[in-house]
Amino acid sequence: MFLRLLPVLCVLAACQGPAASGSTPVDAGVTADTTPCTVLFGMPNDKTGLTAAQCQPSCTCEGKDFTPPTYTEADAAALLTWQLVNPPQEVTDDPYAHPEAHVPDHDKVCAFMPGPAGQHTYTLQTFANADAARAAGGQMTHNDACGVCSPLVDLAVYMRHPDLTDPVRQCGMMADKTEAIACLQALGFDLPCAQVWYFNTVNTKAHCLAVCLANLTAPYNNADGSLNACLQCDEQASGDVFKAVAGRSRRNTGLPSSMCRPCSEVVPLVHAYH
Repeated sequence: MFLRLLPVLCVLAACQGPAASGSTPVDAGVTADTTPCTVLFGMPNDKTGLTAAQCQPSCTCEGKDFTPPTYTEADAAALLTWQLVNPPQEVTDDPYAHPEAHVPDHDKVCAFMPGPAGQHTYTLQTFANADAARAAGGQMTHNDACGVCSPLVDLAVYMRHPDLTDPVRQCGMMADKTEAIACLQALGFDLPCAQVWYFNTVNTKAHCLAVCLANLTAPYNNADGSLNACLQCDEQASGDVFKAVAGRSRRNTGLPSSMCRPCSEVVPLVHAYH
């Protein structure tokens, strides 16, 4: 699911061309080839374990026709000029202590709601669907209900880092909670998002330490496209709570990463806000 790393393992609409300034995010792919997808969605690197023929940042199958733009540093920096009026609350209690209270809401969407003209402010609001968000004057920013990683500042981190493995590993190796969260914030995450990432790594360590140690240097994806045993354990043990609390992920935001995923799990979106 997400690229999440353990703290002591070292020891995780057709949309083509650059996003134009002032354009509106595209929140649905147009009908395309409906044949089954044979290529995964992602941006493979030397740690992925798959070739560009097996995984690429494009989905033209199963009804999708989507190739996201290559987001630049300027695109990411532009996101940081927006001020969020209703920021999420801090995640001070471990959400994994009560997983039944944190269930993903895949039937909703999170929308960017621009503030008064000239103020460059926005709010985040959950809607039943993209049409409802548009009708209210908003723009869908990811599928699923809004969460603590929904702010644009966190979207900028995902844009800037297609592979968060190494920087997050360095943060996760810190035994002190405060230092680990501060390290995640230094990557660009705001505090609530950094906190849920921290709790995620702690939970995955508790459930997957042995299998992750055994797969410490394994490619992210197996030859058949499936995740390696460590990442699959992380997905099963920590995925749902993380989705529910974080809100935003790469897949529901339309961003490829070095961990390749089926096109059926990808939401076509292009990001530019005005």
